[in-house]
Amino acid sequence: MSLHYGLVSPETLAAHDGLSFLKGIISGQFPQPPIAGTLGFHLIEAEPNRVVFEGLPEQRHYNPIHTVHGGFAATLLDSALACAIFTTMLKGDAWTTLELKLNYVRAMTKDTGPVRAEGRVIHRGRTIATSEGDLKDASGKLYAHATTTCMIMPAKP
Repeated sequence: MSLHYGLVSPETLAAHDGLSFLKGIISGQFPQPPIAGTLGFHLIEAEPNRVVFEGLPEQRHYNPIHTVHGGFAATLLDSALACAIFTTMLKGDAWTTLELKLNYVRAMTKDTGPVRAEGRVIHRGRTIATSEGDLKDASGKLYAHATTTCMIMPAKP
């Protein structure tokens, strides 16, 4: 599958509910976000209240101590947790992350292989939502887990 990266117009984004927009990214109707191209990850699953991103830790992600920088895990988990909440959004709704709490369990290296960040909604209120998620390798080994709180801005009538 050939991935493309970029942005859609604000009008295109506002014309779709969150789940249909994310499914459009997976199908290739819409581009993967630019950050996904920069770090080498992509959205692979989206269903109500749940999404999965997959990435490949590489040497280009290394910090000075020869392991993958924690920002790689943080970005995958931030994306997964926020997009799990995005699956609940109606057309025109907006949201933003208020808080991200991340726990690193073990270091990744270029030899870790593909990792998956799964995000799951815990609670969806009118203006606040929370989600949780984890980052695991292909064998199910845990590398990090996180929770987030997002503020929801319902579409104006």
